[in-house]
This record gives sequence, structure tokens and C-alpha cells, in this order.
Amino acid sequence: MNAGRDLYPDIEPYDSGTLKLDQGHAMYWEECGRRDGQPVLFLHGGPGSGCWPLHRRFFDPRHYRIVLFDQRGAGRSRPAGTLAGNTTQALVGDIETLREELGVERWLLLGGSWGSTLALAYAQAHRERVDGLILRGIFLGEPGEVDWFMHGMGRIFPEARRDFLTPIPAAERDDLLGAYHRRLTDPDPAVHRPAALAWSHYESRCSTLLPDFDASAATHPEAALCLARIEAHYFVNDCFLRPNQLIDGCDSLQELPIEIVQGRYDVVCPVQSADRLARALPNARYTIVPDAGHAASEPGTRRALVAATERFKRRG
Repeated sequence: MNAGRDLYPDIEPYDSGTLKLDQGHAMYWEECGRRDGQPVLFLHGGPGSGCWPLHRRFFDPRHYRIVLFDQRGAGRSRPAGTLAGNTTQALVGDIETLREELGVERWLLLGGSWGSTLALAYAQAHRERVDGLILRGIFLGEPGEVDWFMHGMGRIFPEARRDFLTPIPAAERDDLLGAYHRRLTDPDPAVHRPAALAWSHYESRCSTLLPDFDASAATHPEAALCLARIEAHYFVNDCFLRPNQLIDGCDSLQELPIEIVQGRYDVVCPVQSADRLARALPNARYTIVPDAGHAASEPGTRRALVAATERFKRRG
């Protein structure tokens, strides 16, 4: 196949289910593609965004056994937007639970944005279960990246930032994350809904190089709340990671096949994090897409990700 090809056609799951976890969580999962194919796990971003049909289309369904799941509180997992027991360590454990449930010995991981964070955390904890990593829009879960999200993106998108500030009174803006977190965790929809929509709109408007605001996702009340509430929960808890944890942990991944795909003009997760990761993983293949921002749906990024999954077919 031509390495520049765009996404594969739409495909439906051949199997799906709900896996009971601890603290009342129930995790949605699905499989599509080839039942006896090379296993690959897709890790969505956010945290809290959930999987979409588009995410199945980065993989050749004639070759791959494609597994997707919605992380705790996200997408079709239930209860929606729940924060109890929702930590990075719990999500890493959930991936292992799913692997055992599906009888997968080892798998390739593809994760973007927060999905890249989770892929690195899982691979560092369970190196023997990972065949390789494809990482996009790198987010290392560090305080500087969170501060950039809350404040720095507005330097590039000032009109979006003005709207982002609207739900928060001026007296509370010195601790913008704390103010949002209080509202997003308030049980009253009159309090949390405007905050969730503002947060979701802000992120969506800053995610692409060219304007491509997806109102259907960003304005759906439950989807917006899951994304905003869970992201704020992770942000106020330093993403449940030690300082520099994922970079320090790269020592264990030096022999692992890894591809890093990064939009040059990614404003949500700027290229400096991808650059740090690439320097910590000198054997990784590092692709900077010259005409892309953050979203996986942008044409150059789509092509780069499909090209990466094609290269892993030859390794499989």
C-alpha cells in the first residue's frame, strides 16, 4: 500500500462488551478487523474524550485485530464522568485487565495526546506485553504542559481564551484550574454544564491548524462534561505521575520499536514535549508533520499515522 494513503474505510466491530472494574466502573470495549490478526490497542485522548469510529480507520482491517476501549468515566463506559478511582495507575491496570480478558499475549499501542501519556505509562509498567508504540501529539503529563493548556494557548488563540474565561469571575482567575475544577465537580448541572461546554469549546477551537470546530462533539452535554471534568481532575492531581516520570522511564524502552508523530503547529501539546521524548528515545522514528496542529483528524497527521501502522505490519 502507498505509505501516503489516507484512512481505511469505515468498519464496524465484530465483538464488543462491558468489563466490570473496581469502584463501580464498567468499561466499554470493542474489536474489529481480523480476528486472528496482529493485536493493536488504540488509546484515546483527553483523558475523558472516549473513542470514535474514526479511530478504527488508522489500521488495515485485513491485517490487524483492532481493540478500542473507553477509559474510566469516558465515552460508553459507565458511570459517565465518574472520578472515583480514576487515576493513571488504575487505567494502566484496566489495560492489563482487558488484555487478559481478550487473551492477547502482546500488542502494539497507538495513542495520541493523553493517549500517548497512557501508552508510555503502560509500556513502562508492562514492557513484556508491548510489541511497539505509535505516539501522536505528545503529552508528558507535566505541570508546565498543564499551565500552557490553561494559559499559554490563549497567546495563539486570544479570542478562544476570552470565551474560556467567561464562566469564571475575575476574582477567581488567579487560580483558573481550581475555579474550573470546583465548577466541573459540582453536582448541579446549572453550575457544571456551562463550565464543561466552555472548556470543551476552548480545547476544540485550539486543536487544528485550520479552523475545523466540531460542534457536534464539543457541545454534546455528556461528552463535554466527561472531557472537561476528567481532564480537570487529572490536571489538579499532576496526572498522577511523579515529576519527569515518563522521560526517566524511557530507559526501559530503548529496544522497543517506537514511532512519534507530531504536528509542527500543535498548540494544545506543543512540539517541545515531542522533541524531549525523541531525544530520550534516540532509536525512535520521529515524524514532524509540517502542516498540522493537534488533531488526529488533520490530513497530514492521518497519513503519517497510517504510514506508521503500515510499517508495523512489516514488523508483525
